[in-house]
Amino acid sequence: MSTVRDAVFDVLRRYELTTLFCNPGSTEVALLTGLPDDLRFVLALHEGSVVGMATGWAIGHDAPALAVLHTTAGLGNAVGAIATARANRVPLVILVGQQDRRHLALEPFLTGRLEGLAGDYPVRVDQPVRAQDVPGAVARAFHEANTFRGPALVVVPMGDWESSFDEETVAAPVRLLRPVGVADADLLPLVELLAGALSPAIVTGARADWDSLVPLAELLGCPVFQESFGARAGFPQDHPQYAGVLPADRTRLRAVLAGHDVVLAVGAPVFRQYPYVPGALIPPGTVVALVTDDPAEAHRSPVELAYLASPAAVCTRLATLLPSHPALPPHRSTRPPDHSDPLADRSAPPPAHAARARHQPPPAEIPELPPEGRPMRAAHVLRELALRLPADTALIEETPSSRPDLHRLMPARTPLGFLSAAMGGLGFAVPAAVGLRMALPGRPVVAVVGDGSALYGVHALWSAAHYRVGALFVVLANGRYAAMDRLADQRGGGKAPWPAFDEVDMGALARSLGCPAVRVRSYDELTDALEEIVPTLASRDSPLLLDVSVTVDPDFQP
Repeated sequence: MSTVRDAVFDVLRRYELTTLFCNPGSTEVALLTGLPDDLRFVLALHEGSVVGMATGWAIGHDAPALAVLHTTAGLGNAVGAIATARANRVPLVILVGQQDRRHLALEPFLTGRLEGLAGDYPVRVDQPVRAQDVPGAVARAFHEANTFRGPALVVVPMGDWESSFDEETVAAPVRLLRPVGVADADLLPLVELLAGALSPAIVTGARADWDSLVPLAELLGCPVFQESFGARAGFPQDHPQYAGVLPADRTRLRAVLAGHDVVLAVGAPVFRQYPYVPGALIPPGTVVALVTDDPAEAHRSPVELAYLASPAAVCTRLATLLPSHPALPPHRSTRPPDHSDPLADRSAPPPAHAARARHQPPPAEIPELPPEGRPMRAAHVLRELALRLPADTALIEETPSSRPDLHRLMPARTPLGFLSAAMGGLGFAVPAAVGLRMALPGRPVVAVVGDGSALYGVHALWSAAHYRVGALFVVLANGRYAAMDRLADQRGGGKAPWPAFDEVDMGALARSLGCPAVRVRSYDELTDALEEIVPTLASRDSPLLLDVSVTVDPDFQP
């Protein structure tokens, strides 16, 4: 007899969902016991790490990953990680256990009230009506996760797995093709807008495609800004036209965009903010256009023109349809017009190299080293990392109080050269680094995390050690929530009630989970450790945590 379990395994094989990230519960035992040899089980010690590791795996493969969660407790523990996957637009298929449907009406032990538990963060939540509908629901979850770029959940009662599936139908297509071509006629309004721009700019985000965006930016000769709080780098940050990260408040945002008459956002929201500041989002006279493959992003953006389409396809065609570079049209300039001088020549653009040089970030500066016996600043650590890491390093960031220094000192040189949690919650970097390195075993993977952040995902270090995942975890340990401390100071409402946690020993925690750790308390110890470790990053088969004592930058502004 063919069972629902057999049919689901066939679906998993078809879509290459053969690695299961899981923390098992009793409602999933019928699925997990006696797994076929071609299915790989990966244990994490907390459901946040389960979903975080699956997220890293999906990023590495650029395809959906599979996670299995226990009923209410498991799904509840994973909600933060599910929200991060949705904000980062990472496709996941998540199976959630449930009590046996034959007595659910009596609410037996471990019955999950699962509807709505993860809120609106999943792109789909399916509770199949019959056991025989489970394989089709799993196949549909794969398609939904891919189409809407987020986690799709399927709730499976524990008795369903052994139900018969003979002569049943899988209610989902075997293959789903998504044509991404864009008609030239549809692009004409955007071509006209950009061709007529005096001073265009590009804002790029996690869904931008470097191979198509770089030629377009070079054709336009314009600055390229990174969205604030982005999930990944949308443009090479060592490129001469890279202009830095957009400010996250309206006052500074208007100042940065002033002088640009056309702003093209590619694979980025318009525009991510954190503190509310009154006033207009953009300066007067600036027209914003958007290219995104996210329907919700397109529908909510306050722009003049929005394209719901593949950013890669649009940028590729734009680079063909726009006038060629360096022979820029006479009416276009890469600098804002000087309306104060009626005799200013507004028709002749400056040389392309001059425009690029102006937008090149200034040389990265770091503070002087502290006296002997005093902790370094994060900038010292990041600078030494930047000097040594290979260009293809996948870097995952979760250090809020050091993020400005990281952006300044460690420019992303590949699309995975900067990854972060776009949702803003903690607990992403450590498990995501484990999953990413498992997906890309020959690539250097480094997570730079604060000690407060690392504590939210520390369980994943056991998985890294057990499965011999050679990622490097650099913990910038200041013994406090420095970003929260500074926000409290800015409020001016008195002392914050939360204490420091200087007693926490990240190295000891790592070693207790089987992960080797090195304690770093001085600049010489740091450079010695990096000289030994960095050359091994691509080939190492054991994780390592660097527990680096740092002090808070007194000039840090969250």
